Amino acid sequence: MSRLNRFLPSPLAIDGLERLRACSGALLGIIITALVSRYALDAGSTLPFLIAPMGASAVLLFALPSSPLAQPWSLVGGNVVSALVGILCARWISDPTAAASAAIALAIATMILLRCLHPPGGAIALTAVLGGPAITSAGFGFALMPVGLNSLLLLAVALIFNNATRRPYPHRQVSSHDNRHGTQDARPSVRLGFTPADLDDVLKHYNQVLDVSRDDLETLFLQTEMHAYRRRFGEITCADIMSQDVVTVEYGTDLEEAWTLLRKHNIKALPVLDRARRVIGIITVYDFMKHADLDLHAGFDKKLRRFIRRTPGLYSDKPEAVGQIMTRNVKTIQGGSHVVELVPLLSGSGLHHVPVVDHERRLIGIVTQSDLVAALYRGRLNDQREAA
Repeated sequence: MSRLNRFLPSPLAIDGLERLRACSGALLGIIITALVSRYALDAGSTLPFLIAPMGASAVLLFALPSSPLAQPWSLVGGNVVSALVGILCARWISDPTAAASAAIALAIATMILLRCLHPPGGAIALTAVLGGPAITSAGFGFALMPVGLNSLLLLAVALIFNNATRRPYPHRQVSSHDNRHGTQDARPSVRLGFTPADLDDVLKHYNQVLDVSRDDLETLFLQTEMHAYRRRFGEITCADIMSQDVVTVEYGTDLEEAWTLLRKHNIKALPVLDRARRVIGIITVYDFMKHADLDLHAGFDKKLRRFIRRTPGLYSDKPEAVGQIMTRNVKTIQGGSHVVELVPLLSGSGLHHVPVVDHERRLIGIVTQSDLVAALYRGRLNDQREAA
């Protein structure tokens, strides 16, 4: 039995909901494609309104929507080009066996050349050669109807269905040029791990077509690294390392009071809370400098004092309260999250402070870059002690 298992593929790592999604999409796609194509085809036509290779295209579009082989140009271009190649081979080569063999080989070569490799295209090329008198008499029209129409209809369903079921389609295919930074330093979070350039070099030497997009492959590797870090450093959560004695302000707090709190406690950020202690923003030293148009030139102190000083009366042409200059789209993290999840926030996103919240988004603490460095250092020491 163990010898037989070597010939079996590994189980697919998808849950029942994803399986149902793929099956439902294929069902809907083929039904709509068949009904519309039948209606569009002339009543007296002997051409099939739906060709068998569309079933294989449906598998790719709905079960593997992120695959490079399932993208719109791969589907439409691969199918139509393969049909044209098959028709030419059927006309130029009299022997069916030789014509079929040449059609498959030339279809693959053409699809690779035009960057529209689509496995069902091979079946379409074969259908064009061996499909019978109806397809032969249709000539190049076979590439438009039913091949082109079937492909476009199936694509339209895939565009709507996949996006409606939270499978972004078309899937963005990241090229190696998108990940090159020239002489610019890589983000701190990736300097000790693999880089996009490393992945490009490995793929170049691998020299095989992969049925997975490059960015998905990179994401899987990064998630694997994060999983390994979690295992290595143990279950250290954000709640374990956060500062609980947090200085906060409210939306209506005067700017002068907020600035005084920053200076008094020697901190650079203040979470902004509502009455339920939910985080609605954050105000930093940078927010003050940005809105006060401060720089290192002369008049810094005067500009700052003029900006934070409360304007007498009921009207003002400048911000007066924290809520008017705070950063609203503030990044937060759950207290139970592993500290490794802080790494991309505090190293790659330009953040220096991350508020820690509970499941109701109420503030329970704050984590700084220094807290993260100390936590990772302690985790590394524990790892070394266990190894010794």
